[in-house]
Amino acid sequence: MPNDTDAEPTHEEFTPDADEVEYPSTLRITSLPSEQAQAAAVERADRWEAGEAVPHVVNFEDRSRLRELLTDRRMELLEAVMEQPPESIRALASRLSRDVHDVHDDLHLLAEYDIIHFETDGRAKKPYVPYDTVRIEVEFGLPRGDHSESAASV
Repeated sequence: MPNDTDAEPTHEEFTPDADEVEYPSTLRITSLPSEQAQAAAVERADRWEAGEAVPHVVNFEDRSRLRELLTDRRMELLEAVMEQPPESIRALASRLSRDVHDVHDDLHLLAEYDIIHFETDGRAKKPYVPYDTVRIEVEFGLPRGDHSESAASV
């Protein structure tokens, strides 16, 4: 039977303090097939090793999962936190006239994807977004080599 030392670490155990990490200015949330996402990750790693600034990327291979995460209500939370970081989850819920438990759950779900971060201030958890810009990209197109009119016409 596993003991407490064998337990999986939580996200919060690995989340450094806000002043300990230098985040890129842009977060890109993408929906690309795994092959494209992997190639893009390798390219970003090469650019980073060369000293270039590269964005943080969260990719969803399935667009429906991206839509499930970024509902209108969660995007409203994200925008509100970016525009004016709140002193606490409760303060944010009050400002948006939303239930504090729903706001708490939504913020923590966004934190699982490293979109929202938290700073602990006493008993309060201050949500913040360490990026200047959050860009959502969903790519559409024909498969390469398939440019026939029948494939492109409706």
